[in-house]
Amino acid sequence: QVQLVESGGGLVQAGGSLRLSCAASGRIFSGYAMGWFRQAPGKEREFVAAISWSGGGTYYADSAKDRFTISRDNAKNTVYLQMNSLKPDDTAVYYCAASTVVAGDAAHYDYWGQGTQVTVSS
Repeated sequence: QVQLVESGGGLVQAGGSLRLSCAASGRIFSGYAMGWFRQAPGKEREFVAAISWSGGGTYYADSAKDRFTISRDNAKNTVYLQMNSLKPDDTAVYYCAASTVVAGDAAHYDYWGQGTQVTVSS
C-alpha cells in the first residue's frame, strides 16, 4: 500500500503560481512512477504530468507544457507540481497518483490521493 496526501492548493489570480506537493508513505516510494491528474466540475479526470521513478523522465499534457513542472525528491518521499502562468481553465481538483509504470492513462495508477483544490480567478 502507498498512502498519498496532496497539499498546496488554493485560490490564485490568473497569471499566478502554485506549487503542489504530494507526500507518500507506505511502500517504497522510489519504486513508483508518479503522476498528477486533475478533474474540473462536470468533466472527466485528465492527465497533467508524470515522472519516472528516478525522476529522469517527465511527461506532460499539452495543456501543461511550458507552464507546469513535475519533480520528485525520493529522499523526502514527495512529488511536486510547480504551476506557473495559471489560467482559469486550470481550476480543478488535483490528484497525485502512483503507478508501477509511467503512463498518462489513469487506469495504470494503483494509488491515489484525496485531491487538493486549485481555483484560478480571472
